[in-house]
Amino acid sequence: MIVFPPESWAPLLSVSGSSSSSLSFLPMARTLYLFPSVVSSHINVLYIYIYIYIYIYELLAMMHGGFNNLLSRAVLTVYAFQGNYGVNYGMIADNLPSPGSVVTLLKAAKIKNTRIYTADHEVLKAFNGSGIEIIVGLGNQFLTEMSVGEDPAMDWIKDNVQPFLPGTRIVGIAVGNEILGGDDHELWEVLLPTVKNVYSALGKLGLTKVVQVLSPHSEAVFENSYPPSSCVFKEDILVYMKPLLQFFSQAGSPFYINAYPFLAYKSDPVTIDINYALFKSNKGIHDPKTNLHYDNMFEAQVDAGYAALEKAGFPKMEIIVSETGWASKGDDNEPGASVENARAYNHNLRKRLAKKKGTPYRPKLAMRAYIFALFNENLKPGPTSERNFGLFKPDGSIAYDIGFTGLKDSSGPPSPVPFQVQKSSGWFLFLDFPQKIHPVMLLRSWSIRLGRVILYIASHSLHHTPAARFRFLKGGMARSELLKEYNNKFQALELTGALGCNISLYS
Repeated sequence: MIVFPPESWAPLLSVSGSSSSSLSFLPMARTLYLFPSVVSSHINVLYIYIYIYIYIYELLAMMHGGFNNLLSRAVLTVYAFQGNYGVNYGMIADNLPSPGSVVTLLKAAKIKNTRIYTADHEVLKAFNGSGIEIIVGLGNQFLTEMSVGEDPAMDWIKDNVQPFLPGTRIVGIAVGNEILGGDDHELWEVLLPTVKNVYSALGKLGLTKVVQVLSPHSEAVFENSYPPSSCVFKEDILVYMKPLLQFFSQAGSPFYINAYPFLAYKSDPVTIDINYALFKSNKGIHDPKTNLHYDNMFEAQVDAGYAALEKAGFPKMEIIVSETGWASKGDDNEPGASVENARAYNHNLRKRLAKKKGTPYRPKLAMRAYIFALFNENLKPGPTSERNFGLFKPDGSIAYDIGFTGLKDSSGPPSPVPFQVQKSSGWFLFLDFPQKIHPVMLLRSWSIRLGRVILYIASHSLHHTPAARFRFLKGGMARSELLKEYNNKFQALELTGALGCNISLYS
């Protein structure tokens, strides 16, 4: 039995072969298929009573307008990062796949963290139930309005965050992007008031332990960064940065920095060894003050941030890299922008992050980073490099090989997971057969092959794609072998991790 977590329960009972369309209004319906011919009557009666009770309870809660409040109270504190690897999902393009297909792509690549630069409702709906954590963006254009009082921030959160919780795992609001150090000094003035208003509004909604407030910065906030221990914030920026850091320190938010060895190399290709920028073999640099050795620029940039934070009075604040990446194509005056270098940088960075180790200056604090970007964005202004940071092509194939499996082979036939969007009332799992099988028939087939099985099928009424295809399990296997293979199949489908379910086999 696949058991979904309590916050997603809104059970809908039906006997195998019956229709559930009459109750399709339930926003998060789950369908329980029972197999009377193969499950003992006692077990059937027990589960029917349990789920009827839950169904009535949730239905009454919804009728009294308490369903959303019930869900809100069920949400526990989350951290704005699972593991060490995330990706930025930019959308300044006219050829990108649907958000539902993006969810399929991220799950196939086992990417559990993403960041968008807006609060796009179609994206937030598509991520519902995916288990992928997402940071939404409050654009720079909203900061002046949000800074005048709490009400505009409250309205924005009620429109763009609260309605999607907890199904969509919104774990952060990025207030602006690269404000301090930018050209618009008026935004410097309103950044902190906006951050405070957003945080205050989240507090009144009971969401401060669920949704983190943050603001990513560029390397332009630093006076210098070489060697790392010499790094300090620019004097004119420190006036605004220090109170901002004080607030984030009290709120428990890390320092987010956009760190690009590519940009550093592009600006000084004569002095900087490209192997040092790409995590390749090189002599590295030595920091005379700390006596630390750096064999790559990425870690040196992160430690420069730690040095600046320490000098500003915040030695315990964690750094998360909100953007980093390498362009696969550029203009003639953009040295280093190539597919080979982009593959090397992103492949080596991914391996480095997978080790869950820290930097030379903070060895016990594992590095975390969001890679820029998921796709090439063909409408982005600026030099050619700006449109060529993607790990994937818009058709779902990989831009270059760093260990991810795309949803479509860039040089061959489609992979087993089709990259297309289908409308469905449930997860349509595909067998490795030429024809598609109706879910009820699929479950009946499973009941023959697996024995007595009670199974939940998620039903979101969203646009999504099949999770995967797989073969029938062979009959005549021992229970332990069958259970092991059964679990392995569902791990491959990304259902257990994404939906937080437990699998048990009754045979």
